[in-house]
Formats: sequence, structure tokens, C-alpha cells
Amino acid sequence: MSIKLFAWDTPNGRKISVALEEMGLPYTVHPIDIRSGAQHGEAFLKLSPNAKIPAIVDDEGPDGQPVSLFESGAILLYLGEKTNQFLPKPLQARIPVLEWLMWQMAGFGPMPGQVHHFLSVESETDREYGLKRYSAETRRLYGVLDKQLGEHEFVAGDLSIADFAILPWAWRHPRHKVALEDFPNVRRWYETLMRRPAVQRGFAVKLD
Repeated sequence: MSIKLFAWDTPNGRKISVALEEMGLPYTVHPIDIRSGAQHGEAFLKLSPNAKIPAIVDDEGPDGQPVSLFESGAILLYLGEKTNQFLPKPLQARIPVLEWLMWQMAGFGPMPGQVHHFLSVESETDREYGLKRYSAETRRLYGVLDKQLGEHEFVAGDLSIADFAILPWAWRHPRHKVALEDFPNVRRWYETLMRRPAVQRGFAVKLD
């Protein structure tokens, strides 16, 4: 049976479609139109009480029982555990994957998201302040990522769910007003991942 993916065409939605493709798991897409407020519908709230995409339903969960999950980081961890892929078993190797996954969830997502928001603010004064603040923090985070990728091929050493979490936010770099030429290690990593057939399928699947 296939996994049901409830998502929309956003970086957080793309994290899961890319991971599912890389892990070779069958899935079906159930678009949740966040523009129309579908994320606040009663049926979706039962899956995702925070009214945020993505969520999944796996009819073949632990012990063969159905399970639903919300929050993209939790979903990535679950899928890594389920498939024994892209999530190392030894704790020493797992630590950097967890660190960089949490780094994305806490910063490299919320901060660029604020850039997206302030770009659309009508008040010039409010827009200027917000963009200055959050653009600076977004560029700082790109710099942190660039330094890490100057020392490792992928963010946690081997390709992992941490890369799948970060990649869709880097995919939005034009909206962040960030040129990857300014961060050559990020650019190398980004172009390497975007050439992978499974990643291409993960970005090509229709989520809206």
C-alpha cells in the first residue's frame, strides 16, 4: 500500500516528496490548498492539529498498524527509521544528521520564511525593517551552511534526511534574494542534489 502525502507546493511539502522518491516508497498526493484555507478543515486538523502541511498517513506503520504524522522533521525521521535509509543507525553518525535537521527546522526555514513575508508587506517602513533584519539572518544561515559544506560533501557527511530538509529551502534562494554564487559550497551541493533523478522526481510531482 502507498503512503498518503498531504501537502502543497512549498519547501516543507517538497522535503517529503523528495525523501519518498529517494527512498523508493510508493505514495499518493493529496493536495491541501493552503491558499484557500484547506489546512483548517476538520479532516486535515485530525492529521495535523497545528494546521500546517505536510502530513502523512502510512497504512503499514509500526507493527503493521496505520499511523499518521505531522511536522516535516518528524516525518523525515519516521521515514528514515522505516526504510533504514539516509538515517545512520550508529549514534555517533546519527548526531550530525539530527543537528542539521534541527538547524533547518529552527532557522533555515523560519528566517527565509520571514523574508517571503516582508517582501509582500505594503508599508514601506515595516517592509524595510523586516527585510533588513531577516535578510541579514538568512544570509548568515547560508554562510553557516556554506562553511559546513566546505568541509563535507553533504551536510552531515553522507547523504541524509538533513539534506532533504534543507534542499527545498535552498531551492527558494531567488525568493530569499540570495545568489548562490556568493556561497560556492552551497551552490556545489545544491547542483549535485538537483541532478539526482529521485530529487528531480520529487520536485516534479504535482503537489498543488
